[in-house]
Amino acid sequence: MLIAGVDEAGRGPLAGPVVAAAVILDPQRKIKGLRDSKLLTPEARVELAVIIRSRAVAWAVAQSDVGEIDALNILQATLLAMKRAIELLTTAPEVVWIDGTQCPPLDYPSRAIVDGDRLVAAIAAASILAKTTRDAMLVELDRSYPLYGFARHKGYSTPEHLAALALHGPCAAHRRWFGPVRQTGFAF
Repeated sequence: MLIAGVDEAGRGPLAGPVVAAAVILDPQRKIKGLRDSKLLTPEARVELAVIIRSRAVAWAVAQSDVGEIDALNILQATLLAMKRAIELLTTAPEVVWIDGTQCPPLDYPSRAIVDGDRLVAAIAAASILAKTTRDAMLVELDRSYPLYGFARHKGYSTPEHLAALALHGPCAAHRRWFGPVRQTGFAF
């Protein structure tokens, strides 16, 4: 059965897009070391991402940008990114398994699996592709907005990021409706 595993990266940060990935693994080409991306070192994630892209039956990555996150809310933007990733797959899945508690509206049978990134290899693979893609995007974003340290904290609300927000106010990459950004007192 062709199972597409789907996961996201970047629901919690104060800046940058939310990124989703969909992966259909090839049962004949096993990948050792697949697990929730949060349990891997950055180096291991990058190495596994290369292997996943080369061995998967199909994979795709999509995003919802900051404007969509602010307009829709983070949950709806996440579901939209997931739907986009699934629709970009070059091979149609027979079923879609999604990490979390909700599924976007799809043309395929789907199932939400809590902690799916720890339980299902295809979802773990999707978590790795989503995380490595988003991390690379934040490193690029750091070049445009070097005052915030995006390459180091990837947009999460670290003390460094909160201090930069307080000093400089939000930039175009910030999610305007997230509490710490909204509370800076800077005009939008």
